[in-house]
Amino acid sequence: MSRYSGPRVKVMRALGVDLPGLSQKSMQDRPHPPGQHGMKKVSGRKSEFGLQLMEKQKLRYNYGLTERQLRRIVGEAKRQQGATGGKIIELLERRLDNLVFRAGFAPTIPAARQLINHGHFALNGKRATIPSIRVRVGESFGPTENGKKIDLVRSTLAAPALERPEWIALDVNAQVAQLTRLPDPDAAPFPLDLQRVVEYYSIRN
Repeated sequence: MSRYSGPRVKVMRALGVDLPGLSQKSMQDRPHPPGQHGMKKVSGRKSEFGLQLMEKQKLRYNYGLTERQLRRIVGEAKRQQGATGGKIIELLERRLDNLVFRAGFAPTIPAARQLINHGHFALNGKRATIPSIRVRVGESFGPTENGKKIDLVRSTLAAPALERPEWIALDVNAQVAQLTRLPDPDAAPFPLDLQRVVEYYSIRN
């Protein structure tokens, strides 16, 4: 299954939540599901499977993953010590594209991914072109010299899309950020029921 590239606000309306990693826009002007019958769907009740699917889709769309990628991360989280749900969030939040976004270098994760793909970011001083690289505690990342000149990077640093989490330290003058500790289980910047995500994959992995 390919990565989603369609209308972003439409996805957020279908899931009933703003996903800051997916889009800077908000669904609040039209807080009901898309389609001509969207207003009627608000009062409809979802099955437990439907609720589990919705929580899983929040993760997939916010972090910009294919179903295969998310399934692989869930499998890895299950093999590690600790609560599976918390490990899923930790692994997702440690992706380089997400950290570039959360540090305030890019307005969304898709924008961060594009900047990384084009070689405008470095990890530990070396140019990185793989958005899914998992950053370790103590490692630093930031735009290259050419990346620092990009208007999008400069404007986002001046007005970040989200408040920077406490587990990311930023040297504004040097434009270098560091992952200071592992992200918390509640690090996702949107409402999420992790137990339903775990339940969704418990019978499908």
